Amino acid sequence: MSTALRPMSPRDPHEDGRVASSLELFFDLVFVVAVSTAASELHHQLADGHVLDGVVSYLMVFFSIWWAWMNFTWFATAFDTDDWLYRVTTFVQMAGVLVLAAGIHPAFTDGDLRIVVIGYVVMRLAMVSQWLRAARQSPAHARTARAYAVGITACQVLWGASLLLDGTVATVAVVVLIACETAVPAVAERFEVTPRHPHHITERYNLFTLIVLGESLLASSNAFYGALHGAADVTDLVLMASLVLVATAAMWWIYFWPAHHRCVHDLRSSFRYGYGHFFVLAAAAAFSAGVEVEIGRLVATAEGDHAVLHVMSAVEASFTVTVPIALFLLTTWWLAIRAQAPRSVNVALPLAAVVVLLDPLVPVPVVVVAVVLVAVVVLLVRHAPVPHSTSG
Repeated sequence: MSTALRPMSPRDPHEDGRVASSLELFFDLVFVVAVSTAASELHHQLADGHVLDGVVSYLMVFFSIWWAWMNFTWFATAFDTDDWLYRVTTFVQMAGVLVLAAGIHPAFTDGDLRIVVIGYVVMRLAMVSQWLRAARQSPAHARTARAYAVGITACQVLWGASLLLDGTVATVAVVVLIACETAVPAVAERFEVTPRHPHHITERYNLFTLIVLGESLLASSNAFYGALHGAADVTDLVLMASLVLVATAAMWWIYFWPAHHRCVHDLRSSFRYGYGHFFVLAAAAAFSAGVEVEIGRLVATAEGDHAVLHVMSAVEASFTVTVPIALFLLTTWWLAIRAQAPRSVNVALPLAAVVVLLDPLVPVPVVVVAVVLVAVVVLLVRHAPVPHSTSG
């Protein structure tokens, strides 16, 4: 890397061999911490029976994680210079992620969003400096870059003001601010569409999906650990760990079956793919929380801990696993698979999601989930993605 700053001119959207940089991979590491903390706190809230509060807190926190990651990712695909100033600004954003992660626990337990908001604002203001630099050095995209900078800055001022609110008013303010944040790109891109490299941007989403799926593998490992240390019946825990591994592997297979770069071909499809991934990623991370809930019930059953068992029924606990998987299947199908799949796959995948969702009502829920997911994988193995029209 040269010590001289490079002009922040738009990257070629057709650049050969464009892949995620080492800086982007380093950037993702801090999000591992934030995602893991959010999933862990969701698990504790669900296990304590605070389902609604836990889910609402999780969605708000996960939005702050995902939105900051997504904005950096789309900016990088358009203007990444990888010079020393770009790197230092990225490190500031990473610091904001770590601050945000430190505030996740009080956000869940006390509804205290102050630390989360502070970390979030640090990330977003660092992003503003990047857009201002792009506005100065890329005349063709100056209006768009300034619109981003103004919109993001206004939102951060309002986030700071929201800390003065409490109760229902504060919750409503968060919802309104989330809507404002998501509206900024839609407004800014109307001036001049920023360039996007389909292979690069979808690779970045693929990598983040691997991060959140990794949380489920950690949950599977925890079940194996419990079996080795006698936390509950060995057979039950080993079976649970094995089924979770099978389910996670199947989710990976399903997600990576289509050619994701085909999903990003114009502004509309880019927004659909980018925004829709919130549900894919949030569901995959929540799946690990549900697995931990199920493991907790197995341990409580073995130890005769009725206080734990009375908090959530077996059926309710199973829904903490099946709802995230069903949402993951539906959104992955809608965003990436639907336009590239033959009729048989387009019928089978939504049907599989419904079966998985209702699976807790049968005697062996987790087993059936694994069987259904494996059946979907077998169907995908028998078919290859097909080219599709880019009109919709």
